[in-house]
Amino acid sequence: MMKTIKVLGTGCPKCQNLTRVVKDVVDENQIEASIEKVEDIVDIMNYNVMMTPALVIDDQIVSKGRIPSKEEVLAWLK
Repeated sequence: MMKTIKVLGTGCPKCQNLTRVVKDVVDENQIEASIEKVEDIVDIMNYNVMMTPALVIDDQIVSKGRIPSKEEVLAWLK
């Protein structure tokens, strides 16, 4: 089943790093996923997230305010 991944952040370097980590994990493990960047502050606030970057997988917030390791991202996607 395809995963829906959203990276919440305003485009800062940390947000770009998180996007890169997620893309790497998806590519390296051949995971079927759509990756969407959410940069609009109103959309981000709809998730009730005060710290970015944040990672949302299938509408569950799994990480806020930090860049998780590839291992963590992989575990969340499994």
